[in-house]
Amino acid sequence: MTDEPQNEEGTTPAPTPETPTDQAATDQAGTDQAATAVAEKPAEKPGKLQQTVVIRDIGPCRKHIRVEVDQKDIHGRFKEHFGKLAKETVMPGFRPGKAPRKIVERKFRKDVSQQVKSEVLMASLEQLAEDYDVAPLAPPQIEPDKIDIPEDGPMIYEFEVEVRPEFDLPNYKGLTIRKPTRTFTADDVARARRAILAEDCQVVPKEDGTADLGDILVADATFTFEGKQIGTIEEGKFAVEKQLALKDALARKFADQVKGAKAGDTRNVDLEVSSSSADANLVGKKIQGTFTIKDVKTLRLPALTPEYLEKFGLSNEAQLDELLLVLLNRQLEHQQRRSARLQVLSQIAAASKWELPRDLLQRQAKRSLARRQMEMKADGFTDEQIASEIRVLQQDILRTTEMTLKEHFVLQKLAEVEKIDVSEDDINAEIERIAEQEGTSARRVRARLEKEEMLEALAAEMIERRALDLILESAKYEEIPLDKEEEDAGSVATAEAQVVPGELRDPSAPPPEEKKEAEKPAGE
Repeated sequence: MTDEPQNEEGTTPAPTPETPTDQAATDQAGTDQAATAVAEKPAEKPGKLQQTVVIRDIGPCRKHIRVEVDQKDIHGRFKEHFGKLAKETVMPGFRPGKAPRKIVERKFRKDVSQQVKSEVLMASLEQLAEDYDVAPLAPPQIEPDKIDIPEDGPMIYEFEVEVRPEFDLPNYKGLTIRKPTRTFTADDVARARRAILAEDCQVVPKEDGTADLGDILVADATFTFEGKQIGTIEEGKFAVEKQLALKDALARKFADQVKGAKAGDTRNVDLEVSSSSADANLVGKKIQGTFTIKDVKTLRLPALTPEYLEKFGLSNEAQLDELLLVLLNRQLEHQQRRSARLQVLSQIAAASKWELPRDLLQRQAKRSLARRQMEMKADGFTDEQIASEIRVLQQDILRTTEMTLKEHFVLQKLAEVEKIDVSEDDINAEIERIAEQEGTSARRVRARLEKEEMLEALAAEMIERRALDLILESAKYEEIPLDKEEEDAGSVATAEAQVVPGELRDPSAPPPEEKKEAEKPAGE
């Protein structure tokens, strides 16, 4: 089972080829000349169409396909249909099955023509998928109503389709991988305890009034760009974590810049404006935030009584800390695997240059986030941690989508080469594992995944995980301390406020001109 990124739109889907086959191709070099593959496939077995296929590259991950189906195949199908009708149809003035063929043809020509066209088109697309290594990412835009069956000559149809990028896999066995390591301390466990118990904590004034990691600031904030004010927030509540993700901006060093602040203090914070900003001119720009602290609060943990701990299936605090240490090490393993994926991708990218078009990234952005969400869910992250990660990824959605899709293409190609797959039993076992983590039933987890259309994403994530495991089994490791920036990336607070007032933009939406063109009625 493989999972290609899907486009929600499309009319007539072409079957996705599962096994690559040799494609007769003639490559024409030159900057302004597209590579063209032209081939004629003879009828090798009864029922196989004789068709000529021309495949042209028309841009990154995009091909134009033109198909001519031989006239003999079409006439043969007409003959078959009319022969059957002539035997079965009752016509006024004639005995059953005795009506002249020409009268039957004249009466049913239109209906038979539509039926033959549908049959030939479907058979042609299936044959195309078998004979050519096209690997579509989404259903092609084919409009059957615009395809004609001529009296003489072949039936011709053509379409454009998005395809997986073409690249070579270099040697992926025996790679040298840097493995970030970390030994967790009692302070790390204490922070994890506060995070996992957060929903049951009370927000109370902090006794010494000095802001530190895990505290909450109540503050007014003013944001400026090149000395000009662009937005304000009044009495906002901001958790003190290493990073702060607002709806349209990210403060990468938030904790460093506000730690130690007390009520009445003013702190300057550096932010980067995200791609969803209401002001497109500020996207990617560095801006300054001035936070005037009005109050510092902290979280009071719930009393860890036996009754309270029972909700986690525990009987004492020591067991809770053991559980938290397991979770921390699991999240470290997740970081190690993410680091390994990026290193593998960079080594493969260095061996083969390929790019993804912007419109593909726009269409796949939401699915890319869903895949990342599924990956984190499978690795035991909490909903709050996943939400924080997704908020950070949304800051520059097209860049993160490009990175995620490249990972997907590389690992899916490796999985095909190594014939890695997952069965329905494998998926059921994974659902049960997720259900056990969440303390719910497998039935509920499956129902949620089906409702959110994420079962395919789960299967793809499992295949990619196995593909990565295969690389890592033969890798040579060089252990290094966990990079501070990499560690900080996992400590993110979110705030439901935005820097620039106005409606947030959707960076994954097509430009207004394209959208307007797509919404035009057919025929205009």
